[in-house]
Amino acid sequence: MLRLEKLVKTYRTGDQALKSVDMEVPKGQVLALIGPSGAGKSTLIRCINRLVEPSSGKVWLGDTELTHLGAGALRRERRRMGMIFQEYALVERLTVMENVLSGRLGYVGFWRSFARRFPQSDVDEAFRLLDRVGLLAMADKRADELSGGQRQRVGICRALIQNPALLLVDEPTASLDPKTSRQIMRLICELCAERGLAAIINIHDVALAQMFVSRVIGLRFGAIEFDGPPTALTPDVLTRIYGEEDWQATIQKVDDEDAPAEVVA
Repeated sequence: MLRLEKLVKTYRTGDQALKSVDMEVPKGQVLALIGPSGAGKSTLIRCINRLVEPSSGKVWLGDTELTHLGAGALRRERRRMGMIFQEYALVERLTVMENVLSGRLGYVGFWRSFARRFPQSDVDEAFRLLDRVGLLAMADKRADELSGGQRQRVGICRALIQNPALLLVDEPTASLDPKTSRQIMRLICELCAERGLAAIINIHDVALAQMFVSRVIGLRFGAIEFDGPPTALTPDVLTRIYGEEDWQATIQKVDDEDAPAEVVA
C-alpha cells in the first residue's frame, strides 16, 4: 500500500536525516517508528506526504508515485493521507465540530469552506466520528476549552473525516499523561482495525509501542536499525537503536502490563 524506495533527505547544512530508507507498509498494518531524538522519525513521516521534500528516492502510495507530483496532483493525493500532530494543530477559536470539518477542506471549494457550508453528509460523518471517540457532547465547545487528550481525539476525527488510506501520526502521546496516552494509542489502533487503515506512528515511548502495535521499525542516524515484531525488541536490539541502558526494565514493564490481574479472594 505504501512503499519507500531508497528515500534520502539531506538538509542544506549537509546533515543527512534519512539514508536510503526502503520500507513497505501493507494495507491495515499499524507500525511504530522508534529511535532516539534526531534519528529521522519525524522527517520520514513528513517526507511521505512531502511536508518535507525528499532529496532523492521514491514514495509510492498504491500505484501513485508521490515524489514527482505537481502541486495540484499532490493536494489530491494528500486527501488519502491523514496526519495527526503532536501539538494537535487545532484552530483554538473554532469549535470542535469546525475543527473536525476542516479535514474536508481538500474536498470542498474555497468559498464553501470559507462560509462553513459543508455538505450534510460531511456534517453527519463528523457527528459519527465525535460519537465514536466520546466527544459528541462537546461538538460546540471551542478547541481551547479542551484537555490535551480531548484535543488529540479531535485531531484524530479531523484526520479520519478525510477518509484516508494511510494515517501518519507524529508523537500522539508526547504531551499526555500515561493513562491518556494508552487511551489514545488504543483508540488509534482500534479505528485503524475498524477501517482497514495502515498507520505509521512516530513514538518515543518504547513500552507503549510494544503494547499496541504489531510491527516496530527502529531508526538510528537516519537508517533502519530494526524491523520486526515488538517481541523481538530484546535488550541487545534496543541498545543498538538507542545506546547502553537497562532495557530489561522496559521489557519487564511491558510483560507486567500484559499479565492478567491477580484475583483477590
